[in-house]
Amino acid sequence: MAKPQIYSLDTSFFMDWQARYYPVDVFRTLDERIEALVEEERGLAVALVREEIDAVGTPELRAWAKKHRRLFVPMSSEIQKAGAAIEARYPDLLDPKSPYQSADAYVIALAQIEGGIVVSQETSAAEKRKPPKNHYVPDVCRELGVHCVNLLGLMRRERWVI
Repeated sequence: MAKPQIYSLDTSFFMDWQARYYPVDVFRTLDERIEALVEEERGLAVALVREEIDAVGTPELRAWAKKHRRLFVPMSSEIQKAGAAIEARYPDLLDPKSPYQSADAYVIALAQIEGGIVVSQETSAAEKRKPPKNHYVPDVCRELGVHCVNLLGLMRRERWVI
């Protein structure tokens, strides 16, 4: 029997889903589908994503994250080592002005370790007009051979009709 597909969810996924484009009061079915992914332990996020949500998320998103604690994976030594290696190889993935530690490298590390797919709303440097840095989550994923999709890509992979 095939192992179920795991998704490593980036902070940008949560922000675009709830705070920007797909609010749960309008897209209830999407909310139900994402909650099911969490319940099935197929939708995961590293603990650093929770910290970012607490720092920049809307009150509604922070409340949702608090209600769904089990989706946040502790920062195991394996995730920490893999994430640190990614940060060392791609230092511009980090935002030196950020008041909190960036979760990006660890989101990618979780997908690497679990054989999963990163779900991020970031766009690659090549798709930006004048990118301030050379590497964003999709760029690093591509270079490391980790599959990366956005929310729409997740919906298509899961064959969700909302």
